[in-house]
Amino acid sequence: MSHNHNHGDCNHESHNHDHDDSSVGPRDNLYQYIDRPNVVALNASGDAPNVIKPWHRRLEETEFIQSDVDDQLILRVPFTGSVKLRALLLKTGPADHTPSKVALFANEDSLDFEDDKTPTQEFDVPQSAEVGEYAVKAARFSNVSSVTLFFPSSQGADTTRLSYVGFLGQWSERKSNPVITVYEAQANLADHEKIQGTDGTFNTPQT
Repeated sequence: MSHNHNHGDCNHESHNHDHDDSSVGPRDNLYQYIDRPNVVALNASGDAPNVIKPWHRRLEETEFIQSDVDDQLILRVPFTGSVKLRALLLKTGPADHTPSKVALFANEDSLDFEDDKTPTQEFDVPQSAEVGEYAVKAARFSNVSSVTLFFPSSQGADTTRLSYVGFLGQWSERKSNPVITVYEAQANLADHEKIQGTDGTFNTPQT
């Protein structure tokens, strides 16, 4: 079922709830390409990587993270390669522990609560017991190495809670910059520094 939220100038996007009961999940599920040990949450209680779950555990609520001193929460999710993101998957709540919205930042690994940066995209988050699917604008997430999620407030509770975070899209191996070696056609000894342990002089072989 698709829900559209129109808040005037807020320009929040629509989202879909997922009802696929298969154990495999969508073919473009990026779970295996998330760098789980390096998933980090700010202002959170609980182990951040625990909300990055395989598809068949997406509805479980026994493991979650929850905001700590207030209802704001940041979650940084790095990938093991380059990702073309299609959608964000979220299971939040219950009830007023659901975040009011989520702001996505592509490749912003140092984002914290003091920053005033414009999100790459943001969505309203409705209260639901299902996993919500939030389709992103692909052009804005075409070469992503990490996604940072910012939850600015809950829907009335003192804390915000997340029990599942996932992503859909295409993964590719990150291309490293090639190492270019320049070879000299004829070495000029004056261009080279003295080799450590020598006196810097060069002897001409006797013929």
